[in-house]
Amino acid sequence: MILHFPWMREYLAAESIELARNVSPDLVLLDLKMPGLSGLDLIQDIKKLDATITVIILTGYGSIATAMQALKLGADDYLSKPADAEQILAAYAHLSAGSADTSALTVPSLARVEWEHIQRVLSDCSGNITHAAKLLGIHRRSLQRKLSKYPPPY
Repeated sequence: MILHFPWMREYLAAESIELARNVSPDLVLLDLKMPGLSGLDLIQDIKKLDATITVIILTGYGSIATAMQALKLGADDYLSKPADAEQILAAYAHLSAGSADTSALTVPSLARVEWEHIQRVLSDCSGNITHAAKLLGIHRRSLQRKLSKYPPPY
């Protein structure tokens, strides 16, 4: 059984924990940025229910600091969006095989981190390129050039 709380936005944090207690899932996917509590806030509560539950954090706002914090709190893996179903299932299969190794944490390239940061700021500005460029401290035209390129690989 797999629970993915970001898609169940009608549940509050307490109801999500209660659902996990009743269903006893094998895998829980938590989004870092959720309404109310963040995914980081729920990791320890889920692990207290059953330490064998695999917890994977998904986020479009990835950073090394939040990845390390998630792992310290008990998350089993940390994936940056866009993560497709194959990547999630591969991560789960890797963790289920018992080969989870936090030293092999995949760190995105600097270009990828920059791209994700730009996308987050642009999203926070509701797509307003001029406002996003001001917040990023770069010229609007430079931002447009960066946005016209494909996202860099990890």
